Formats: sequence, C-alpha cells, structure tokens
Amino acid sequence: MRYIPHTDDDVRQMLATIGVDSVTDLFVEVPEAVRLDRPLELPEPMSESQVLAEMKRLAAQNATTETHTIFLGGGAYNHFIPTVIDQLISRSEFYTAYTPYQPEISQGTLQAIYEYQTLICQLTGMDVSNASMYDGASACAEAVLMAARATRRKKMLLAASLHPEYRETVATYCRHLDIELLDLPYLPSGRIDQAALATLLDTETAAVVAGYPNFFGVIEELAPLAAAAHQVGALLVTAVAEPVALGQIKSPGELGADIVVGEGQSFGMPVSYGGPGVGFFAARQKTVRSMPGRLVGATRDKDGRTGYVLTLATREQHIRREKATSNICSNQGLCVLMATIYLSLLGRRGLREVAAQNLAKAEYAKQAIGALPGFSIPFSGPTFNEFVVEVPGDIDVLLLKLEQQQILAGLPLKRYDATMEQRLLICVTEQNSREQIDILVEALKGAAA
Repeated sequence: MRYIPHTDDDVRQMLATIGVDSVTDLFVEVPEAVRLDRPLELPEPMSESQVLAEMKRLAAQNATTETHTIFLGGGAYNHFIPTVIDQLISRSEFYTAYTPYQPEISQGTLQAIYEYQTLICQLTGMDVSNASMYDGASACAEAVLMAARATRRKKMLLAASLHPEYRETVATYCRHLDIELLDLPYLPSGRIDQAALATLLDTETAAVVAGYPNFFGVIEELAPLAAAAHQVGALLVTAVAEPVALGQIKSPGELGADIVVGEGQSFGMPVSYGGPGVGFFAARQKTVRSMPGRLVGATRDKDGRTGYVLTLATREQHIRREKATSNICSNQGLCVLMATIYLSLLGRRGLREVAAQNLAKAEYAKQAIGALPGFSIPFSGPTFNEFVVEVPGDIDVLLLKLEQQQILAGLPLKRYDATMEQRLLICVTEQNSREQIDILVEALKGAAA
C-alpha cells in the first residue's frame, strides 16, 4: 500500500458511491480485444542502484548522435544546441512555472512568451503570434479549424506533399466535423500542381494548406498559391516543419500567406526520440480573434512601467464554451523559452549562417549521391536541407548495411506511401561535416554494389 493509499474498504465505498460492482466495470467502454487480460511483465523489485544500472544498459542499445552519424529528418532535426540554453531553462523560476494567469507573479514567464511571439512574427513575416502550441502537427490542424472559422467555409485543399503526419493529424481533428479535406497533387518537380489547384479552388474553399519546405524538402512557390486562394476568398496556410529554412528563404508572410504554423524543435531543442517540441502559430491581425491558444501583450501600469499580460485567452476556462477556439491546447512554456534563447543568441545573422550551412551541405550531398550509379534525384524542385533519393535494390538491406557502419542514412518513404518503395528522404544539417557526407556517399555506393 506504499504507492496506492486506497484500502480495499476505500475502494468498496467508492464503487458503491459510483454505483458499480467492481473496478473492471469502470472500463466497460474499452473493447475487450484491446484490454490487457494478464499482469504486466515486470521484473522483480530492484534497488535504486540496480534500476540505474539496468536503465543504462537499455539506453546503451539506442542509436544516438554520439554513437551514429545521423542523416535523418522528416520533421525532427539534429541541430547544434548552445550549452547556455540548458543552463538558463534549468533555473527554478522557469522550470517549475505553470500557466501565467496571474501577471503580478508571472512577469518573467510572460515577458519570455512575449519575446518569443515577437521573434516568431519576425521569422514568419506575420502580424501576430500566439504563445505556442503542442507541436507542428497540432498547430497545422488548429490552423485548418481557424480557417474554417474565419471564412465560414468547410472545404480544405491539403497538399499531398504536406508532411503525412500533419495530414493525419488534420484528418483526426476534422473527423467528426463538417469539414471536407481534398488532396492537392504535386508535379515531378515536387511542387504543388498549379493547374490542379485552379480546378479545385472555388468559392466554397476555406484554405489551401502547403508545406514550406514540403515533406520532400522541396521549397514551394507560395506567391501564386496565395494569389489563387485570395482570388476566391480563401486563405493560404503554410506549415513549416523545418524553420531553420526561414533563415535563407523568404518568409511566408512576404509571399502572401495568411496563417503560418510549424514545428520549432530545430530552435534549441534536442530530437529526444520525437518530442517534446513546440508548435508555433502566427497569423494576420485581421484574423486574430479566430486564433487559438493564448496571446501575451505588453502594457503599462499606472506608474508608466512596462508590464505583460494575457491579452487573449480563448480557452473555455476564460470565455463561453461555444466561443472557445482552443479547448484542448496549451502553450509549451519551457520549450518556448528554449526557442527564445536560441533565436536571441543567434540573431538574424547567426540564423542566416546556420541556414546557409544547411543549404550548402545538403546540396553538396544531393549532387554527390545523385551522381552515383543507379541512384537518382526524383524531384527537380529546389530543396533546403532535405532531399529525396531513388535508390537501387532493396532499400531495407541497404539501410541495414549502413546502420552496421553506424550510419543512419535516411528515412524510407514507403512507410508513408507504398508507391515510394525505392525512395529515401535524406537530411543534412550543420552538424554533418564534409567528411561525414563523403563517408555516406561511399557507404551508399558500396552497399548498393
């Protein structure tokens, strides 16, 4: 009873109050097929030192950036993280803070969020940013819902080149809503088919949703997408899974986007097996009332001192439920702080330099791999730090051979699309040296042979 304080008598009283006979009756809504009908397979109790030793043994089986050369991307990116970030976020006032409802005791947290919002607006070219969201995928889904609210329309055109996990999350959010999701095909360049867009767009369309860069690493032409969408009164939503790219390419706001969302993991957060990350969400001023989440604003007190407050909080805890725009979302406060410190440390010039290294190294790798016998680059559009490679032979065998050399060569695309059985998504960041790229090229050549 050390960890479960309820006695058998306590449990009987609670069940009687609820009106059921047993704890099992509380789970009748869960299908029997997915219930565990046996005890958990746990080892015998161990001491703290034994547990630590076992956890280290298990951790040693993982492939990490220290043990392997990594060329994986697809939404989570291996970028350099300045040491100072971990030092600053470990301060107790940041590490233990929760939601900043009370400005009189939360000025530090509120200011950090305000600075983050400012940086996101500068990065995306938009007017307003919220205080963040769970991740890029949920931010994209919330953007679709926001577009429906703002336009009072229900038809969404999702680029087939949008990250498949973003697409799946959008579909999940819209599953029980009266929202129609249509695929927008792409060309051999990897970019959206403008002719197909013209056919699908009409006055019932709420938004066009495109990746920037898209899932294949290709940089979409946003300006014509925005012009076509605006002509019928629709919005352009751009989803940026790799925001380091915005250090080199034009911001979505400059090119006409109305809502810009994405994943901020690249800004000072470790890959950490896929999370946590931080979803950023920015929009035009005219649609701010439809924006989900929190928004921190700056004001002045009666003595003229600058202060920070929650200017908008559209959760059902704050406003009438039928008016709420974000019942199940929150801001990732600690991850927001990491992104804010990262962007502040680098500044414009630093981010531009990191992006330039990513672009140059990825292009060097793409040209070298594309020149290998049997290998090709299927998409002709311009790319940033990711690109798709068509590989000869069995892709699983090839990847296994490279893994045995401590090289994680890329993400097989057949896990998302069965028609891409021979295609590999390769990512190169500033963390990859020219020597590592040359080793990858030679390893691919040898494994294919």
